[in-house]
Amino acid sequence: MLAEILATGEEIRTGALVDSNSAHIARALEASGVEVARIGAVGDDLARLKSVLVEIGARADVAVVTGGLGPTVDDLSAQAAAEAAGLDLVRNDAALAAIEEFYRRRNRPLNPSVRKQALLPRGAEMLANAVGTAPGFSLRVGRCRFFFLPGVPSEMKPMLAAHVLPGIERMRGPLREHRPVRTFACFGSTESLTAERVAGLAGRFPGVRLGLRAKFPEVQVKLYTSDPSEAAALARLDAASAWVRERLGDLVFSETGDPMEAVVGALLRARQATLAVAESCTGGLLASRLTDAAGSSDYFLISTVAYANAAKVKVLGVEPRMLERLGAVHEETARQMAAGARRLAGSTYGLSTTGIAGPGGGSPEKPVGTVCIGLAAPQGLFGYRFHFTYGRRAMNKQAFAMKALDLLRRELLDLPHADDV
Repeated sequence: MLAEILATGEEIRTGALVDSNSAHIARALEASGVEVARIGAVGDDLARLKSVLVEIGARADVAVVTGGLGPTVDDLSAQAAAEAAGLDLVRNDAALAAIEEFYRRRNRPLNPSVRKQALLPRGAEMLANAVGTAPGFSLRVGRCRFFFLPGVPSEMKPMLAAHVLPGIERMRGPLREHRPVRTFACFGSTESLTAERVAGLAGRFPGVRLGLRAKFPEVQVKLYTSDPSEAAALARLDAASAWVRERLGDLVFSETGDPMEAVVGALLRARQATLAVAESCTGGLLASRLTDAAGSSDYFLISTVAYANAAKVKVLGVEPRMLERLGAVHEETARQMAAGARRLAGSTYGLSTTGIAGPGGGSPEKPVGTVCIGLAAPQGLFGYRFHFTYGRRAMNKQAFAMKALDLLRRELLDLPHADDV
């Protein structure tokens, strides 16, 4: 079964709004065993939208279209769908009743323009929207079954789960193609070097496809396969995954989709350990990432953003003479910052960052992209220097924070600390 996804709206076509809907839909369809052949976008032009719907109807088995279901004149999906299918646009009583009930429950007046959302192609199946006013609908155009959903993600996502995925399952019946996916999230190597490590996969494991994605600052290695037999698909993927796992080694920090901060947090929680951080160049980004993980209060105690040298001395206890002699960006400074954070919080571990994010402030000895990371642990006090060549301040800050988290991950797993990346 081949699927296509179409996003509508001028804001999507022009790039003014990032199309996160299509990515979510594609992941959901692939996970349910449906191959997504194309993802497209079209603006608020009735003729173009109708033409695209007819094209999709001639080549796909199923399509999901987002946007264009609202009450304004530029919401054209229902009209375009009716014309593409050769149908009249008529009032759908079930849709109107759902809209009226939505407003009644909220004790709000029903604007006349909102009733436009109840005009659907004749014979279309109304898809209830429990979150918003715009109902979705489903109908066939050519050989393809279309599902039209609102463009608002908070409305689209529950409707996809409630209507589209079950509808596709009913269409397929017992002929389901199982398409499991494995994702290895890696850090510590470039995309090209990571690809070299797994370059022989296709020859060793026929039927398994390899995909690499740079999700800065990590690299994701994805494995895809498909088979009518779920057991056969999983067995094939298990064998390939074991080979990839061996080839990538400790570059892999997650196979579950968890971000680095969640992985580190789980390790800290499992060891009943706590953490304090002291940041300079990352400016709180490290603490922000750590607290993005649910339940981080179990292990995360304190964050200090000691940007000025005076703060490093007064708050963290960094030695003034050492700071004057070696500078803020030095392994010894990072060590003392980490030790100070650990001492302040009484935590098991202390982690620190001090560096040059750029674009200015570098020197031949300490170019832009240099970061020193300190780690205070029960086993000792460590300091490391790394250099990243991304050039952009925001990217360097992200890389610095990720490197610090990875160093702590490696310490918690008793792995060697990685070389420069």
